[in-house]
Amino acid sequence: MLIATKSSRIDISEEKKTKSIAKIFSKNIKLGNSLFLKGELGVGKTTFIKHLINFIQIANSQPITEVTSPTFNLVNEYQIDALILKHYDLYRINNEKELISIGLFEDNSKQITLIEWPELIKNNKIKNIIDLYFEYDENYNSRFLTISSNKKISFLDEFK
Repeated sequence: MLIATKSSRIDISEEKKTKSIAKIFSKNIKLGNSLFLKGELGVGKTTFIKHLINFIQIANSQPITEVTSPTFNLVNEYQIDALILKHYDLYRINNEKELISIGLFEDNSKQITLIEWPELIKNNKIKNIIDLYFEYDENYNSRFLTISSNKKISFLDEFK
């Protein structure tokens, strides 16, 4: 039986907090995990991914590379030693056929999958999902992150 888990709302108004959360994820994320990053434009999704990938590169003694949003290419792939990370940005996707053509539903058990704008996926065939909800406060002065999954995430307590 799956246990729903959810973090408290974490204030990520300062980028150093986003960076520290990405560092924790980099040490705990596993092959086959898919991160669904949800939130408005500019709220911090790509910044989180940049830090996450860079921390994984550092941990594997690899040079830090530039990490940008694949808004126009739709997917960026990073190979860090034997590890493959695929970073999808579905903002410009118009239909399910496009999702299939970019390989989104291929076997992801031997990679880490990062998906911005996953709300566009209608027939979800992706497993091991961790949802990251990025949001602004009502005045757009502060940003917050809530993390949830339908499986127990043992490292959620580190975010409190």
